[in-house]
Amino acid sequence: MAEKKGNLSINSENMFPIIKKWLYSDHDIFYREVISNACDAITKVKKLDSMGDFALPEGYRPRVDVILNDKDKTVKISDNGIGMTAEEVEQYINQVAFSGATDFLEKYKDKDATDQIIGHFGLGFYSTFMVADRVDIDTLSYQEGAHPVHWTCDGSSEYEMEEGQGRTSFGTTITLHLSDDCLEFCNEYKAREVIQKYCSFMPYEIYLSKEQEDRTETVKESEKRDDDIVLEEIKPEKKEADKKPAGEEASSDTKDGEASKKEEEKKYKIKRRPELLNEIHPLWMKTPQECTDEEYKEFYRKVFHDYKEPLFWIHLNMDYPFRLKGILYFPKLNIEFESAEGVIKLYNNQVFIADNIKEVIPEYLMLLKGVIDCPDLPLNVSRSALQNDGFVTKISDYISKKVADKLAGLCKTDRENYNKYWEDISPFIKYGCLKDDKFCEKMNDYILFRNLEGDYITLPDALKRSDEEKKAETAEGENGEKVEAEVVDEGTEKPDDAGNTEQQEDRKESEEKILYYVTDEKQQSQYINLFKEQHMEAYVLKHNIDVPFMQQLESKNECVKFRRIDADLTAAFTSETSKEKEKEFEESATKIAEMMKKALGKDITVKVQKLKDPKVSSILTVSEESRRMQDMMKLYQLNGMNMGDFGAEGQTLYLNADHPLVQYVMGHLQEEVSGKLCQQLYDLAKLQNAPLSAEEMTAFLARSNELMMLTLPKTE
Repeated sequence: MAEKKGNLSINSENMFPIIKKWLYSDHDIFYREVISNACDAITKVKKLDSMGDFALPEGYRPRVDVILNDKDKTVKISDNGIGMTAEEVEQYINQVAFSGATDFLEKYKDKDATDQIIGHFGLGFYSTFMVADRVDIDTLSYQEGAHPVHWTCDGSSEYEMEEGQGRTSFGTTITLHLSDDCLEFCNEYKAREVIQKYCSFMPYEIYLSKEQEDRTETVKESEKRDDDIVLEEIKPEKKEADKKPAGEEASSDTKDGEASKKEEEKKYKIKRRPELLNEIHPLWMKTPQECTDEEYKEFYRKVFHDYKEPLFWIHLNMDYPFRLKGILYFPKLNIEFESAEGVIKLYNNQVFIADNIKEVIPEYLMLLKGVIDCPDLPLNVSRSALQNDGFVTKISDYISKKVADKLAGLCKTDRENYNKYWEDISPFIKYGCLKDDKFCEKMNDYILFRNLEGDYITLPDALKRSDEEKKAETAEGENGEKVEAEVVDEGTEKPDDAGNTEQQEDRKESEEKILYYVTDEKQQSQYINLFKEQHMEAYVLKHNIDVPFMQQLESKNECVKFRRIDADLTAAFTSETSKEKEKEFEESATKIAEMMKKALGKDITVKVQKLKDPKVSSILTVSEESRRMQDMMKLYQLNGMNMGDFGAEGQTLYLNADHPLVQYVMGHLQEEVSGKLCQQLYDLAKLQNAPLSAEEMTAFLARSNELMMLTLPKTE
C-alpha cells in the first residue's frame, strides 16, 4: 500500500487539558484500556473460528505480551487477535477511537471535579497519549492475503500510515514511546504493579518481559517449550561411579549406572521466560459447587494480602434480571468499629474498575472484603448519576439481600459457628441495621447478645427472659399478699380509664421489656456481681456503635428498653424494711445529702436502703437518659465540656444500711470524720461506675491515707 498522511478531525490541543483533568491521578489506565482492546481482538478471532469463518492454526494459544525497553523508553503491547486491515485502521483508529474521546470530552468537560467518572472507560486507544509522545501501531489482519499496516502519530492532529514490516502473523502490536515524565511505566516493577491492579483476572494470558533481557533460567528437557530461546545446552556430568577402567568389562553395577545416566534429562539454559501476570479463570466465575474451601481461602490471601483466614464467605451468582457474580468474605475484625476497614473490588467482565464504589455497593458492606463482577453496570457515568440509577439500586438491594440470607441461614443451620463469629461480625451487622431498614428487618431475629455467663442469646429470647424476670420480681414484691379482684355490679358502668394518663403510663411501663447491658466488664464488676448473685440477665455491649444501635432497636420495638446495669437499683437487690426504718433512713439520707453537697460542691440524690449483699457499702447509679446524653457527646467528640459533671443531676448514691461504715456515718453525723467517710463512699461507688478525674483521684488517695492514719494506735 502507498504511504498515506492525513489529519484527524479533532483539535487535540484543546482536548489534552480537559482529559488530563479527569486522569491526573490515573495515567496508568492506558495499560487497562490497551490490554482490554487486545483481549477484545482475541475474543473476535476466536468467535470467527467457532462460527467456521476462520480456522485458527493448530496449537494456537491466545495471549497478550507486554514488552518493556527502558533503554529505548518504549512499551509494546502485542496480541494475537483479529488484527486490522488498512481500511479498518482508518475506521477504528482515525475515526472511532478519536471520536469516542471527543464524545467523552463533550460529555464531561463541564462536570464538577468532585462528581468523578466511574472507571474512566471509553478512552481506549486515545489514553496512550497521556503517557507517550508518539504511538505506533503494527497490525496484520486475519484475512487471507491481508498486508501488514504501520500507523504512527505524535498526539497532534496528523498521522502517517503505510505498509508495515513489523508483523508476520495476525494480531496487533502497539508501541508507546514514553514521554520523559512517564518513564516509570517502562519500569518492570511499576508495570507489573499496574497490570496486576487492573488486569489480574482478564480472560486471556498476559505476559510481561523485557526486550533487552539478560537474565537466564535453567529448565529440564521435559519442561522446555517451543518458544523458549535456548542459549546453551547443559550436558549431565559423568559421575565417577559410571566411569569404566580401561580393559575392564562392564559389571552389572556399571551397566546400572549407564542406565541411570541415560535416564538423566538434559538441561537447557534459556533466556528468562516472560512472566505470567494474570489468572484467566477467577474463582468468582465458577459455580460454588466447583470451588473448594481451600481455593476460597487461597483466593482471599492472593487478592487481599491478608494471611488471617476469613470467617466465611458468600458466593454470588445471578443471571437475571442482571448479570452479577462475586465473592464476599467476612474477615476477622474483633476490633473497635472505627478501625474496621474492608475493600470491595468492582469488576466489569473481569476488568477492574475501582475499589469501594459506595453508589453500587451498600456502604455497610465496605467492612467486608470481596470482588463483584457486574457486566451490566453502566460505565463512564458520574457518581451522582449512579445514585439515581434504578438499575444500580436493584444491584445494591440484591447484594444486601444475599448477605442477609446467608447470615440468617448460618444462624439457623450452624448456630455454634455463628456464635463463634459473632464478636467479629457484630459491628458489620449492627452498622448494616443502622444504614438499611430492609437489612435490619431481615436480621432482627438473628442479632445476638452475649450475657454475663458467655452465652449468646437472640433478641426474641432476651426479651422472653426479661419478661420472666419481671414476673418473678413482681411476685416477690407482692410478698404473698392476696390480691382481690374488684367486683363490679352488672348494673354499674365500668370506669373508663382511657383518658387517665397516669393509668396509661403505668400500663405502658408494665409492658416494657428492659434489657440490662454492660459496657466494661472490669470497671462494672460490682454491679455484675450483684446481677449474678440474683441470677439476673445482663448483656455485654461495649462497641461505640452499640449506642446508636440500641436507640434504633428501641425506636423499632416500642416495648424494648435498654438500661445499663448501673442505671438504677432494682427491687431484686434490696431487702424489705419496716415503715419506721424507712422513715429513719430517709432522715439520714437527707442529712448525708447536705453533707455531700458541702463536701463535693454539687447536688447528689442520696438514698439509704438495705442491700441484699452486705459486702457492698455504696452504689452510684446514673439515669439512662443522662448516660445516653453523655455517650452521644463523647461520640460526637464534644470534648470542650466537662464530661465528669455532665449529667450529674441523674446521679443517685445508694448507701447500704446494713454495712458497718454506713451505720457508723448514720450514728455520727456531726463528727468531722463522717464527712470524709461520705466523700470516700461516693468515690468508691464512682470507681465502679467511671474513672475518676485526675483531681478526684489525687483527693481520693490523700483522703484514703488520712482515714488509714485514724486506725493507727495513738502515740504519747
